[in-house]
Amino acid sequence: MKSLKSINKYFVKYKWQLLLGALFVILSSLFSIYQGVIVRNATNEIYKIFENHLPVKSSVFIYHGILLLGFALASGFFLFLMRQTLIVMSRHIEFDQKNELYNHFQTLDFKFYKNNSTGDLMTRISEDVGKVRMYTGPAVMYLINTFATIVIVLIFMIKINWQLTLIVFAPLPLLSFIIYKVSDLINKRSNIVQQELSKLTSHTQETFSAIRVIKAYNREKHYEDELEKLNANYKKQSLKLTLVEAFFQPILVLMVGISVIATVWYGSKLVIFKTIEVGNITEFIIYVYKLTWPFASLGWVTSLIQRASASQARINEFLTYQSSIINTPKITNSIQGQIEFKHVGFTYDDNNIEAIKDFNLKINKGEIIGIKGQIGTGKTTLVNLLTRMYDTTKGEILIDGQPIKDFDINTLRKSIACVPQDVFLFSDTIKNNIAFSTNKQFTDEEIIKAAKDAGVYDNIMSFPNGFDTVVGERGVTLSGGQKQRISIARAIISKPQILIFDDCLSAVDVETENLILTNLKEIMKDKTCIIISHRDSALRDAAKIIEL
Repeated sequence: MKSLKSINKYFVKYKWQLLLGALFVILSSLFSIYQGVIVRNATNEIYKIFENHLPVKSSVFIYHGILLLGFALASGFFLFLMRQTLIVMSRHIEFDQKNELYNHFQTLDFKFYKNNSTGDLMTRISEDVGKVRMYTGPAVMYLINTFATIVIVLIFMIKINWQLTLIVFAPLPLLSFIIYKVSDLINKRSNIVQQELSKLTSHTQETFSAIRVIKAYNREKHYEDELEKLNANYKKQSLKLTLVEAFFQPILVLMVGISVIATVWYGSKLVIFKTIEVGNITEFIIYVYKLTWPFASLGWVTSLIQRASASQARINEFLTYQSSIINTPKITNSIQGQIEFKHVGFTYDDNNIEAIKDFNLKINKGEIIGIKGQIGTGKTTLVNLLTRMYDTTKGEILIDGQPIKDFDINTLRKSIACVPQDVFLFSDTIKNNIAFSTNKQFTDEEIIKAAKDAGVYDNIMSFPNGFDTVVGERGVTLSGGQKQRISIARAIISKPQILIFDDCLSAVDVETENLILTNLKEIMKDKTCIIISHRDSALRDAAKIIEL
């Protein structure tokens, strides 16, 4: 239960729903259990009629029938209210927890996403949170129900005969223990199934994301075979789990049968000795069935708690992960655009590769700087350091003469527009992809101008739906050059103080490149600009060119 302590704050938040739900559970149990008293009275009436050869009065049985129906309806009504409070509460907690986890994911750094697969992240925010909900909803509900039912039934039964009560209760703890052991085995096998599902999800997600590459290299068969292996493992583990789960119902029926037989056997002896009434036997049999699920649910609830605990431990692993990029804003001034790298060094801690070593460079406000270099020389790493996706290992970066770490990270990133090497477009309209850069609402004129400056306007207008064309996942319906130019339009529309183009013209021809650079001249005026490119032609307007 240690890992589940972290969600107690939600129980505090929804304490009134929890308390109200508990009240409804108790009332539902009380009305349900009292039906045993009605059945007892009706049975005694029948026994008197047959024993004394009395005439049958239908009104008596109609009265008991109406009473029984009334208590059943009352129990069902409070059962409905119970689910409307406790289960709805668990859905609210699930909603809050998913938001908490998703919002936390948004704050984490590049290192976290390099070390964790997308499939695993998706599993934790969906499957694991779902298992925790089974604890905050059904498990809590049945625990309260079990406690209330046992206490109320015990009071009713002991008042009649404590020896018969003891005999009825004797097999029920054994039932709980057996179901607990079965549930424990279910939990272990369920975790294995969950791991196999995570592998399956990751593989499928990667396949769909890389479908173009897979088709280009004719590797469909290889990925089909890989999926078949993973699916076979998932099926194998799922069947093992199903086999164990198949024991649940037969054990339940067996234990109930033993309790009923014991009740009839010993109860009959007590009736013969005039210790109890005939109706008490039927009353006790009803109590056995009323107690069966609460006792059986103890094992099932234990299993739910174990699963929830394992899932919450996985969630806590991510929630307790703290980003290495810490936002400690000391400067609230807007950024002007002067940049200085002072003896900057950076080493990737996951592979110990030194990407940058003793790098020095000063870029004045409004200056255009070109950066060249072979693959792996650290060009993109410099961009990531400047946008604080990573922090320097050595040295420091100054913005307007102040350490970059003193700026609010959100202000810093709003002031920098970066067109990355690996362009990402959302499965949305071209218009919304261009207007993505800030929360500001851009006019149609601003979006059109940005598209024209990026040299992609004519391409967009050639589509049947123009700017309302949905580009598909990751922009799959567009060419590489079109995606790059839409990405450029996205960067320049927000008019940032610092513009970074990270080899973003590689997929366009020289003529289009010339058009884009000519259009950008006016945009880059009075703005600090860093252009990374392998082409000398792309660096023609740079005041100086740095080669790494």
